Amino acid sequence: MTRVIRLPRDPGPAAWNELLLPAPPPRVLEADRTADWLVIGAGFAGLAAARRLTQLRGGDRIALVEAHRIGSGPAGRNSGFMIDLPHKLTSDNYAGVAEVDTTQTELNRAAIKFAAGAAEEYGLGPEAFCRSGKVNGAATKRGLAANAAYARHLASLGEPYELLDAAAMQELTGSEYYLGGVFTPGAAMIQPAMFVRGLAEGIAGRVAIFESSPVIGLHRQGADWRVESPRGSITAPRVILAVNGHVESFGYFRRRLVHIHLYASMTRALTAEQARRLGGARNWGITPADPIGSTVRRISGTSGDRIVIRNRVTYDPDMESDEVRLAAMGESHDRSVNQRFPQLNGIDMEYRWGGRLCLSLNDVPAFGEIDDGLFAACCQNGLGTTKGTVSGMLAADLAAQGNSPLAAKMAAFDAPRRLPPEPIAWLGANAALKWKEWRARREI
Repeated sequence: MTRVIRLPRDPGPAAWNELLLPAPPPRVLEADRTADWLVIGAGFAGLAAARRLTQLRGGDRIALVEAHRIGSGPAGRNSGFMIDLPHKLTSDNYAGVAEVDTTQTELNRAAIKFAAGAAEEYGLGPEAFCRSGKVNGAATKRGLAANAAYARHLASLGEPYELLDAAAMQELTGSEYYLGGVFTPGAAMIQPAMFVRGLAEGIAGRVAIFESSPVIGLHRQGADWRVESPRGSITAPRVILAVNGHVESFGYFRRRLVHIHLYASMTRALTAEQARRLGGARNWGITPADPIGSTVRRISGTSGDRIVIRNRVTYDPDMESDEVRLAAMGESHDRSVNQRFPQLNGIDMEYRWGGRLCLSLNDVPAFGEIDDGLFAACCQNGLGTTKGTVSGMLAADLAAQGNSPLAAKMAAFDAPRRLPPEPIAWLGANAALKWKEWRARREI
């Protein structure tokens, strides 16, 4: 029997969730139950898996368990970019091998199509999901070179893009900070907590959803799997693990996954005068030309007009970070916002938080049938919105249908490569991160 003895911890509030009205009290798993299907984890992957199961096996009993509240975990800490194109965080400009990038783009677009279908079916609205495109913003000559290389890669793949000069970037953002950008039209922008909570509400009539119900045990019971929570259990013949890096806590993919935290801050709502001084468009999203740089969004909707910035990375093999580290990263966020938007006169941050990412050394998922009737939809390599969605969707395909053309492509990736032993991995990861941050400098 696998005892799951820890839960990962993220510092700070899940700000996107804090912007929403409080959710109703959770339905907690408080009895011993049976189901035909059980999904563990209610982030992008788990909710996609559950929704896909309702499409494929709508007459079956489907259950979903989440350790916390939906929207309060990593999904509610995401920056909200559903990116369709190559986005390899470990590269210098997101580009990888052309054949792999073509396959990944196909998978990403399947995820965005699936998410768009959910948004339409459940009436989530443009604030929750909008196909707006996004920009790679460059703040240095090195960033411009990275953007130029990325544009050439997109051209070789036959993908559309538009190069933006400094004036166009200022018109978009109100900031003189950026020297140029690459606009790509296929990305969607989401309010991540609004999206996952809306998706959960949409499937709730066909899926038994249990929140505040952490899994503490997983073991075989005859032909079935028994999943235990502190106050109840669910027995099911087929289980989908949609817990990203937490899958290691269940005994799978050990020493094959890289666990990091990224950190973000969100301003309080801009006043009308501040918005006037800032200028620019009211909603936009910028990923950095250098993958280690600052991701920046401006959002305008029911929660007001705000700037969100995400930068700085820590390597955390125990999947935990703390408030002390978060406070230190917040100082970096303040500098980054003040440099980009001096007209806001050092605007205060209302929220600061950290969120977990899971990577593999060879940029592949932890996916497939990992035991009889047990399927993994994990390791999203820093793109949880799209890769999580497609991973969950295709794990359901694999479990319910035996396969599908897209599931076969997902399953064809190599297994995650084994990490070096500690402390070699810790020393190597931290040295690499410090070098990348030093090299990026003004892009942060």
